[in-house]
Amino acid sequence: MSAPAPAQHSFLRQLALVRAHLPTLTHALASLLQTVVVALFVLTFVLQPLLIPSESMERTLLVGDFLLFNKQIYAPSDRLSRWLLPYRQVARGDIIVFHHPQPPMLIKRVVGVPGDRLRVAGEQVFVNGAALNEPYAAFEPAPPNPARDYFPGKIYTDPEVDPDWWRQMQSLTRDGELVVPAGEYFVLGDNRNHSKDSRYWGFVPRQAIVARPLVIYFSLTRPSSTDVQQAAQPTTQQAADDRLRHESDLAERLTGFARWRRIFRVVH
Repeated sequence: MSAPAPAQHSFLRQLALVRAHLPTLTHALASLLQTVVVALFVLTFVLQPLLIPSESMERTLLVGDFLLFNKQIYAPSDRLSRWLLPYRQVARGDIIVFHHPQPPMLIKRVVGVPGDRLRVAGEQVFVNGAALNEPYAAFEPAPPNPARDYFPGKIYTDPEVDPDWWRQMQSLTRDGELVVPAGEYFVLGDNRNHSKDSRYWGFVPRQAIVARPLVIYFSLTRPSSTDVQQAAQPTTQQAADDRLRHESDLAERLTGFARWRRIFRVVH
């Protein structure tokens, strides 16, 4: 029997190499497929990205923050699902994502739960007669507004307050306090003077609550319309050949588009 020709020998050697690596390639593809399936499951049923578009939750959440939020924590489920993905009730102090007519999704903080007696006096929230400790609350400058600053009010003073909610509010007010009914939640933005929240349109039904934020996974540098403008600082004339300054400007432009220190910050 004659020896294989060089070309045939080269082909057989390459075929042998492919066969030798085939199990490794198959394992790699299987691992990749498993990763994709798990990622799709997590994004569909557990986590979902969300971009903060407004200033109503400053300073906890800033315009340009990207969040991952847990869609299962408030979702009633069977016993097996609860063991795999723990479920709990909505609690006072939770930041929640919920359905709302305008816009269709909002994010606020729960201040009142069913059965609470609640009132707002200036920069202080009182729940069941006690002042609520709120280290997260911010009060950026804004014109006085009795409907916002003293709640519940006795006189209709702000056209931005929903008239139907105003009438419901009066029927639920006892001795100057709003009583939160069963199955409803009272929410406020952390940026109290620049948030349209339950003071303006009412309660959040339990069935409208869909998720709780977990972590900021990225944050783009975006201006906030409610920030107090800083006084212009005097500039210093720089020499045209000041290379160090130019390099510093370039580095700032390359890195300044994101708030790097906020990445992977846990939301609470």
